[in-house]
Amino acid sequence: MSTTQDYEAAEQLLHRPARPGALVVGDKVRPQWIDGGTRFWYSVSNGVGRRFVLVDPAAGTREPAFDHTRLATALAAASGQQVDPEALPFMGIDIAPEAVEFAAFGEYWRCRLDGYTCERAEFTPPGNPLEVPSPDHKTAVSRRGHDLWARSLSDGREWALTTDGAPDHEYGSGPDSTANATLLRKIGLPYMPPAVAWSPDSTKVLAHRTDQREVRRAHLVEARPADGGAPHLHTQRYAHAGDEHLPQAELVVLDVATGTVVRAQAEPLLMPQLSPITAKWAWWAEDGSAVYYLSRPRDLRTLTLHRLDPATGEVTTVLSEAGTTRVEPNQYLYEPPIVHVLADEVLWYSQRDGWGHLYRYDLHTGELLGQVTSGQWAVRRILRIDEAERAVYFTASGLVGEDPYRRSVCRADLDGSGFTRLTDDDLDHVVTVSADQTYFIDSASTVDTPPVTRVRDWTGRVLAELERADVSKLTATGWTPPERFRVKAADGVTDIYGVLYHPRGFDPAHRYPVVDNVYPGPQVNRVDPCFDPGGMGLDAEPLAALGFVVIALDGRGTPGRDKSFHDASHGRLADAGSLADHVAALRELSLTRPWMDLDRVGAMGHSGGGYATVRAMLDFPEVYKAGVALSGSHDTPTFNPGFVETYDGADNPEAWTRSSNVAAADRLAGKLLLVHGELDDQVHPTHTLRLADRLIAAEKDFELLIVPGAEHTFIDCISYVRKRSWDFLVRELQGTQPPAHRPAPIPLGPELLAELFA
Repeated sequence: MSTTQDYEAAEQLLHRPARPGALVVGDKVRPQWIDGGTRFWYSVSNGVGRRFVLVDPAAGTREPAFDHTRLATALAAASGQQVDPEALPFMGIDIAPEAVEFAAFGEYWRCRLDGYTCERAEFTPPGNPLEVPSPDHKTAVSRRGHDLWARSLSDGREWALTTDGAPDHEYGSGPDSTANATLLRKIGLPYMPPAVAWSPDSTKVLAHRTDQREVRRAHLVEARPADGGAPHLHTQRYAHAGDEHLPQAELVVLDVATGTVVRAQAEPLLMPQLSPITAKWAWWAEDGSAVYYLSRPRDLRTLTLHRLDPATGEVTTVLSEAGTTRVEPNQYLYEPPIVHVLADEVLWYSQRDGWGHLYRYDLHTGELLGQVTSGQWAVRRILRIDEAERAVYFTASGLVGEDPYRRSVCRADLDGSGFTRLTDDDLDHVVTVSADQTYFIDSASTVDTPPVTRVRDWTGRVLAELERADVSKLTATGWTPPERFRVKAADGVTDIYGVLYHPRGFDPAHRYPVVDNVYPGPQVNRVDPCFDPGGMGLDAEPLAALGFVVIALDGRGTPGRDKSFHDASHGRLADAGSLADHVAALRELSLTRPWMDLDRVGAMGHSGGGYATVRAMLDFPEVYKAGVALSGSHDTPTFNPGFVETYDGADNPEAWTRSSNVAAADRLAGKLLLVHGELDDQVHPTHTLRLADRLIAAEKDFELLIVPGAEHTFIDCISYVRKRSWDFLVRELQGTQPPAHRPAPIPLGPELLAELFA
């Protein structure tokens, strides 16, 4: 039975991403580069205040950026305010010679470090978040209406770069379907910065003209606008799977000084989900002599690299690869392509041998020169290429026997020889490369091992240790590390991996209800191999705190392994990340864990996880007795083609119908709570309402919560929505009434926004 104390612990764990340091101290290092990247500073939050650290990797030093006590005393004397050295009243600093600068108490301060004296200083406003500054910091580009404008950062002069923009045919915007307009309104932004890329010499801008004129319209009604007036209609362009017209992007190069517009002499790019510039599918050559971009036809079975001449607009084909299923430059849909253009060669990612590896092509002829990496493992990300040394540095997964998802830092010569693991251990490595490319910051952890963060050079040698995460406050909530497991998939052959969370106050003599915290991919994993549970893991720890055994796993069809493992989802979105594998895992786990009560199994998930939750109940009613589906994409034929067609096929309406929960609603047998935001512009609330309509027609019992004003993530009402979800599962799976507990709201402040947009 869940108690008030369990709910309080669950709430603390739910708030964990929005309150860095409150439960885990030193788990994340976000470097702020100075001196061209040769040094950096970072801050560490302990939940109350911050300490600031300065690192010089060349010298191997890590030290306080200043004397926190002396600075607090000096700032108190200068401001007349009380200043706690353990909770300094600022979040960031600027490091100047022999001084630090920061904003505090509504003013800007400069504190000299030779004598620790603080004085008010002239404030230089930070850059406009809606502008994209040039590399030389002399000019910035922004959107104005439907066009792009430039602004001189020295004298404020402004001028138009384009003048023919029009509604639904404008410059610098991505598709409406992923623009997050509702979320941006909540945080006070009219739109995202423009999708542009500056040339290395700061003279030109790569952009695109977005054409959504023929894309179907979708509508959301805001019942109670902020002004309290009549309901407000929000309209966006939102294509459905199979629609004739999708958003398109016409690449253009803009000369900032002359105003010349050079248009690509090629067909516009299909853009169902993301801007090709934002997604890094289009980029400048390092010397600015060309623009390179990737394209795929609608069936996604051919990937082509093009060269665009920025002076003439002429487009030529560099190389192309075709396959029998989708050809991807990265298994992870939202990560940049693993493609790099060198002076005379191209490093090209391909899964042609069944694994994601690097191949080398001649840039001028398109001739294959050789395979750079090989083996039953996969390249995940290129970190650095040293053309003089003829070597590439990268992260790879599949080199740790006990967990094929863990990432290692590796090196290989471009001729295919000299493969070396620079991090030769069994941990997962998350890497940040320095701004000057001379070193990298390495965070090493596993799901049950807190991270240790170090600075390394490109031989793997440790230059400085930065942080060892302190989880003492996390364990004080009753949290225990999750258990990484390996079981067999439903085919009885394939190994699949997941994590199991023990309930708070675990007693192996008791039997506990189980919640499968699902996300089906196929574009991302549900379980990251590192200590940070990530956005997909938002719900697992709180559910365990409430007294549930919680599992999360990646079944066949999800990314991160070989191509055949990922291709199990091809044309089979209806399998929802192979729910049959989830059922097989539950049964195998329970054989050695009798405290798992498989008569009381539920599911909970958000977005694709909301879809999978309902699908689990429809396809395996004998297993899943209750479910909470948040923001679920239940009606596949009316969902974003950038997702549906990528995984179910571009011309496969039978698969789309098969994947729809709406079409199978009459199979519901268990207890279901559906939750959706009224202003969800990513997965429209019509998905849940259409499902509810069919459930009503089939005379099925279910609960429905439509949250007024909420967007896809429920960002400003997460606590309320999760409390309702927890209450439902406690009632239906634990068979008890939840305690009377009012959740504390998660503040929509800078910490939460930093986590969202990090």
